Amino acid sequence: MDRVELQQRILKVIANVLKVDPKEITPTANFAFDLGADSMQSIELIAAFEEEFGIEMDEERAREVQTVEGAVDFIAGYLK
Repeated sequence: MDRVELQQRILKVIANVLKVDPKEITPTANFAFDLGADSMQSIELIAAFEEEFGIEMDEERAREVQTVEGAVDFIAGYLK
């Protein structure tokens, strides 16, 4: 899977979990400050990413990811 496809799938998950318009989601968007994610939604995002990509992430490290681009990089590391 190339980076563009990965990013598109991640954006879809974020839009669904956080109930935001995909057009509002930029690579530098911060989950909490820009997209309004609370701590429960952060956990829901991690679970949704795991389901979407068939991976199991280190939840503690995943919660440290603050931006969309960070999530792309983080998940890309699991898919290699």
